[in-house]
Amino acid sequence: MSRIVPVNKNDYIDVVFEDLTHDGAGVAKVDGYPLFVPNGLPGEKAKVKVIKTGKGYGFGRLVELYEKSPFRVDIESGDIQKYGGCQLEHISYEGQLKYKENQVRQVLTRIGKLEDVVVHPILGMDHPLHYRNKAQVPVGEKDGKLIAGFFKPRSHEIVDTNESVIQLPEINDAVQTVKEICSELGIRAYHEESHKGVLRHIMARYGQQTGELMVVLITRTADLPQQNMLVEQIVARLPKVKSIVHNVNSKRTNVIMGEKTSVLWGNEVIYDYIGDVKFAISALSFYQVNPVQTKVLYDKALEYAGLVGEESVIDAYCGIGTISLFLAQKARKVFGVEVVPEAIEDAKRNATLNEMTNTEFAAGEAEVVIPKWYKEGNVADVLVVDPPRKGCDEALLQTIIEMKPKKVVYVSCNPATLARDLRILEDGGYKTVEVQPVDMFPMTTHVECVSQLILKEGN
Repeated sequence: MSRIVPVNKNDYIDVVFEDLTHDGAGVAKVDGYPLFVPNGLPGEKAKVKVIKTGKGYGFGRLVELYEKSPFRVDIESGDIQKYGGCQLEHISYEGQLKYKENQVRQVLTRIGKLEDVVVHPILGMDHPLHYRNKAQVPVGEKDGKLIAGFFKPRSHEIVDTNESVIQLPEINDAVQTVKEICSELGIRAYHEESHKGVLRHIMARYGQQTGELMVVLITRTADLPQQNMLVEQIVARLPKVKSIVHNVNSKRTNVIMGEKTSVLWGNEVIYDYIGDVKFAISALSFYQVNPVQTKVLYDKALEYAGLVGEESVIDAYCGIGTISLFLAQKARKVFGVEVVPEAIEDAKRNATLNEMTNTEFAAGEAEVVIPKWYKEGNVADVLVVDPPRKGCDEALLQTIIEMKPKKVVYVSCNPATLARDLRILEDGGYKTVEVQPVDMFPMTTHVECVSQLILKEGN
């Protein structure tokens, strides 16, 4: 028997919000029927307008608040900031941390069926604003001038944004300065519908510990108008710039970077440190956007690995070697694997940069390379995984279960897939000892976790 939906589209109803979804929307229930409403907070009483209904749930829009949550904060430019991904900016930082910690606890119980795992209080930031060291913003035109900012939700309409509360000041300044220079020089923005124009995106990267800035100009055309004057003006107005790079993306695509990259001025890379480890960062490198909390995360991973200098460690999904090199400070040998060949070259370069000779990196899919290593007799004492949001491939999880490393350290950017994978490892003979949430991305719904697993006796 089909369920009768208790509300209709365009209804105005009074609700009390009970929870938040994984993407930060308020959850209210009408006769058990969930309504998801952006900007609603648990405990608040409000009037909402129903904008869409389905069989199992519906969506609403906040119209009026009758009672506010103690965690709500008033913001002057919240709508603009939400275009930049700041879904939780209307929540106090204390409230954000509570929400994220609760999210981790809920999915471990609901998805992972892990009732007795120790979940530590989330590790937040002392200063949770202006932390991102990278921005890549789309460029458009309005009233004859260039604009750059963020897309409105569910559209490709650009909102011109002078400052983002989560970007470092140096990043905000670099994007705005480059936008102004390009506008002054008459460089036209790329138009998605007509596939004409030149400038598609402006990217800026900043080494927080070194003070080095990189500017990347992504264009549709191989020719960059006013190139010499553009470079001259960027160098003159941005004293910290060490690298100016041109990337060409001539395709009709939503992918930001194209295949051809060249250095217009300065160095191919900039440098930064996470702890004592130095990293070379190119225009195409993956590098954590919050190095302060990355050190917190990696320190915890190193603690959970419990290395004393005799261990062989495998780092799956190693990227440019960030976790691998942290582990190499304490391990006898670290083997890293990553599917992106360019990232592996970066990892090797970073190992050489830090004079670490106890590392070995291989390009390929972790679920293919690690089973091959296992068959060749390369058995790890500790295995570290840091997969993408989709979690670990099933073949890799089965290899871990067969390989039986004494410890597994699971670094996750998605609590839901973490809980799923921990359940599989638990069923395969492991015990999840503890989970440490880390707030890598304040003002957003994202939360990272580090989990420690040990092989159960008798396995």
